[in-house]
Amino acid sequence: MSTTPAPLLDTPLDDRRIERISPLISPALLRHDLPCSPEVAGTVTRGRSAVTDVLDGNDDRLLVVVGPCSVHDPDAAIDYARRLAARAEQLSGELCVVMRTYFEKPRTTVGWKGLINDPGLDGTFDVNRGLRTARKLLLDISALGLPVGCEFLDPITPQYIADVVTWGSIGARTAESQVHRQLVSGMSMPVGIKNATDGDIRAAIDGMRAAAASHVFMGVNADGLAGLVTTTGNADTHVILRGGARPNYAAADVAATADALRAAGLPDRVVVDASHGNSGKDHVRQAVVVGELAERIAAGERGVTGLMMESFLEAGRQDLGPDMVRGRSVTDACMSWDTTDDLLGTLAAAVRAGRR
Repeated sequence: MSTTPAPLLDTPLDDRRIERISPLISPALLRHDLPCSPEVAGTVTRGRSAVTDVLDGNDDRLLVVVGPCSVHDPDAAIDYARRLAARAEQLSGELCVVMRTYFEKPRTTVGWKGLINDPGLDGTFDVNRGLRTARKLLLDISALGLPVGCEFLDPITPQYIADVVTWGSIGARTAESQVHRQLVSGMSMPVGIKNATDGDIRAAIDGMRAAAASHVFMGVNADGLAGLVTTTGNADTHVILRGGARPNYAAADVAATADALRAAGLPDRVVVDASHGNSGKDHVRQAVVVGELAERIAAGERGVTGLMMESFLEAGRQDLGPDMVRGRSVTDACMSWDTTDDLLGTLAAAVRAGRR
């Protein structure tokens, strides 16, 4: 006779570590409240087409994705966007400029997770407010005629904002994630995939191959309901070299990446991130990296189709607190606007010289 006690039917088997589940606005309602205007739709459509043409070599301009490491102050971000939009228009013959507008921050352990997750910067996690704030900022920047780029971290977030995003990225920590590769396979914009944090480019190349294929996976629809998503695949992806244990923006690294892409049957689209492992997260060093790339582009190097820079109004970084400097990053240190302005001019001059 068994002595094993019968299970207690009133003992919960799941949600034992869930404190609460709060209501979340649906993507459809947010898009209804903050619709995409024809003007913004034009910016997004033209921007996606232009970025794809640059990556494919059908446009000899240089793709430049530049902006704050993360957006924490929408007012300062729109100030930056106005300056960048004016400069991008001046240099439009040489540069295809996209503003880096990141709202989600992957953390190695813990920390502020970005404007969508915690818009009050105070641990209140008002995600509904964060989603509204993020979407409105993307609409306002795009209304200036300036395309925007976002890193996609949470697989649900794109339902709220992806229709107004021109260029997307998948970070080094998620480049090997099947969830994110599936997500990219259904996205309507070009997407860059970074090399792994240790510098391995195979993760990015495998990610491109996976994202180009059709997938079927579980997700949410515009009403926020669970559904089965079937994608056709995204062929408009590229590798982002962001360094790792050592920098990987040298001409030999770029050439080796292009060779590996061709060997995998993929287009040799290579974008260099001047920050992160390529600068040792030193915002001053970023300018050195960009300067070296500009010299190579001016000399006729064609392997680099674009680059990324972390930049805000003020140089450096700061901790969250009551006396923060307006326009200074609260995550990775960024270059100042004045330095960025000079570097954009340097890159445009390099493109002109390389055409000769």
